[in-house]
Amino acid sequence: MPTRDAHLQFEKWAREYGDIYSLMLGTKTLIVLSSDDAVKELLDRRSGIYSSRQEMYIGQDLCSNGLRLLMMIRKMVHQLLNVQESSKYVPYQMLENKQMLNDLLDTPDRFLHHIRRYSNALTTSMVFGWRTPTYENVAIKQLFEGFNEFAEINQTGTAALIDFFPFLRQLPDFILPAQKKAKEMHKRERELYLGHWLRAKNEWKDGTIKNCFCVGMAQAQEKEQFSDPQAAYISGTLLEAGSDTTSSTLYAFVQAMLLYPETQRLAQEQIDKVVGVDRMPTMQDEPNLPYIKCLMKETLRWMPTTILGAVPHAVTQDDSYKGYLIPKGAGVMNNVWAIHHDPKRSPDPRKFDPNRRKNPMQTIVRLRVLTLFDSTDKDDHLSLYDSASNPDGTKRDQFTFGAGRRICPGMHVAERSLFLGMARMLWAFDITPAMDASGQPIIPDQDKLTQGFVCMPEEYPATITPRSKARADRVRSEWQHAQQESLDPATQQWLSSPV
Repeated sequence: MPTRDAHLQFEKWAREYGDIYSLMLGTKTLIVLSSDDAVKELLDRRSGIYSSRQEMYIGQDLCSNGLRLLMMIRKMVHQLLNVQESSKYVPYQMLENKQMLNDLLDTPDRFLHHIRRYSNALTTSMVFGWRTPTYENVAIKQLFEGFNEFAEINQTGTAALIDFFPFLRQLPDFILPAQKKAKEMHKRERELYLGHWLRAKNEWKDGTIKNCFCVGMAQAQEKEQFSDPQAAYISGTLLEAGSDTTSSTLYAFVQAMLLYPETQRLAQEQIDKVVGVDRMPTMQDEPNLPYIKCLMKETLRWMPTTILGAVPHAVTQDDSYKGYLIPKGAGVMNNVWAIHHDPKRSPDPRKFDPNRRKNPMQTIVRLRVLTLFDSTDKDDHLSLYDSASNPDGTKRDQFTFGAGRRICPGMHVAERSLFLGMARMLWAFDITPAMDASGQPIIPDQDKLTQGFVCMPEEYPATITPRSKARADRVRSEWQHAQQESLDPATQQWLSSPV
């Protein structure tokens, strides 16, 4: 097992051994699914027996003290994030998007921070009822640094050894420093999440909380009597998931626009044709911006954040597939990177190409983007969830959000955040390479990724400039109006709940 870039080894094995193979890891078996058909058949159609989780001693017991939502039933989360409820959060998304664009005007070189604040503020608003108006916030930095640490420590060989050879758990921490690191990380993380939850709980008791997920959880806690640490980890894991994956995808999008300027130009052409200069794109424009939707889907395919499907599923009884025995208790991995980079699904897979979702006869002829995207191919207009629900696994656009009963419940919210982020950034800005000291463009390597089961491109510079003074002025005025209309000038919090 490689210590870096494990996704490349899993892809290599998939090309060598086929769409289903197994690894014997100590005392446990890991089944790796590397095709859309295998994922559809097992994780979707047979989800009744493929929705459990294997034991994760480091990730679940030490890092989280058994409290992490990733490994728990999530009924309350689905109630918060289903397709009807998620549409209510558009006002949050619109406001945070406006601040992100304004921040990009002020300090464009800090674009990663602005993207992260955008996704984090949206998530804190939905979960806790308050927003994060600045990235210079200890809680934001601790969240992203802590989640990166969690993702990386659970990808290490030591974590796997302890999971697969349980007797090693009896060894002292000085022999297995990953155990000590995990315990220290849990202490910091627990303090952060408990502080957020108790603040929300107190505001609920005082009647000052804005409408959010924690209102329902506080009511449920009174009835079900689960602990404050349990509630803290439910809300905290939502905060992790909503903040990290959306920001990582937007960061990958910026890199794609930098590396593929023709794609950026075509996207801007369509936005200008449909939206014009006098206003910014809204969710109402989505049906008329199919190229932006395809660009969003291609970003998720080209740079999936859950590169190996996040945490493996586990099968609860013996099963068989293509003549193979899948034993009870085996882990089952969704090999997202290998599926997305299967040349049969996506020819020349490392090329960023939003045209992949069009039928071949349309993409053969290089016409203007509005002719290419004439809405004759219905797949281009499917939501991410509807695409994932397609009974034909080969028709699914991407597998970043998981599969089966454990498919990401935040998919509906994430899709809107990504669409608004991409469409409005392209409406307002040009994205080009930064220059080095000798005046040469700095071109990032698209294959250099951060490590861990959730990843993104390694940090890179970029130049982000307004496309015109009129667009920059519109960005300024939209944000100023939003502040005056919706936010307390002293705290920069919502005056009243828009939800």
